[in-house]
Amino acid sequence: MVEKVITLENVSLVEFLGPDNQNIRQLAAAFPGSKVVSRGNEIKIQGQPAVINRINEILSALIEHYHEYGTITDKTVSQYLSSANEEVEEARMAAAPDVILFGAKGGVIKARTANQQRLVDAVMKNDLVFALGPAGTGKTYISVALAVRALKNKEVKKIIISRPVVEAGESLGFLPGDMKEKVDPYLRPIYDALEDMLPPEKFKFYMENKTIEIAPLAYMRGRTLNHAFVLLDEAQNTTPSQLKMFLTRMGPHAKVMVNGDRSQIDLPTKQKSGLNQALDILRDVPGIGFIEMTADDVVRHRLVKEIVLAYDQFDTEQEQERADQANRPVRPAQRRGE
Repeated sequence: MVEKVITLENVSLVEFLGPDNQNIRQLAAAFPGSKVVSRGNEIKIQGQPAVINRINEILSALIEHYHEYGTITDKTVSQYLSSANEEVEEARMAAAPDVILFGAKGGVIKARTANQQRLVDAVMKNDLVFALGPAGTGKTYISVALAVRALKNKEVKKIIISRPVVEAGESLGFLPGDMKEKVDPYLRPIYDALEDMLPPEKFKFYMENKTIEIAPLAYMRGRTLNHAFVLLDEAQNTTPSQLKMFLTRMGPHAKVMVNGDRSQIDLPTKQKSGLNQALDILRDVPGIGFIEMTADDVVRHRLVKEIVLAYDQFDTEQEQERADQANRPVRPAQRRGE
């Protein structure tokens, strides 16, 4: 370990350190492998050289902020910590161009299959992309990671993520709680992905100031989605009118992704899926990307791939059986007495 001592000059210790030294304790908590202690007008830092340099840079920025504005608050410290973390992440991203994002706990988020990489490339090239495929292929997770990266890179000003709440059906009104509590279970996978990718305080801040919106599809009606990364998940459960409504919300400087699994349509029988119709209508429109995921892209438990393949085989056999029955000649009815 290396030690460095910083002397505070022409600074009110009460204003700079905060009540009960809360500003310094907040700084120390951000670097658990190091030690930051204030004694009088001195701040002692112990840790690895690279970490000490980062803490020193943040403290220098805070001192400059104090001399300019005359005060330091816990929010000020949070802002400078966040800024420092983003600079470090930008450097890490530049060193690892195949990485989409570094998660909240430092984990690497990147494409793990060829089709996932094709999805990443398609989003870079197109403003509207359809990602299709079975459960477990990473459609939602990769899409959310791309949205967070676009926000961090200031390519967009906000993230809007939506899902149709089809599963609740008419029973939604009988569920306990307000509307948010009723629909949150259906949006839980989105929250889980975002919590993997953003520190808790950052995620809370983005949600509170509407930088990130997570809402049922019905809430999109009448809006123009501009300067935003917009994701519609579980699109196979939209009706044709719902999906048309969503797609026509797209404003200037927007990135839109539509994800769906055509093998898991939960709409009422005889109700056409808006996703299937959109694919038929838009397939040849230039500027729209279409990525098909397969069982080979499943990144969950190894059995998920086998389950997907088994269901695909079953569906193929059922279609063949129906085709055979349709082509079978109808046996004429026998007359009585014959």
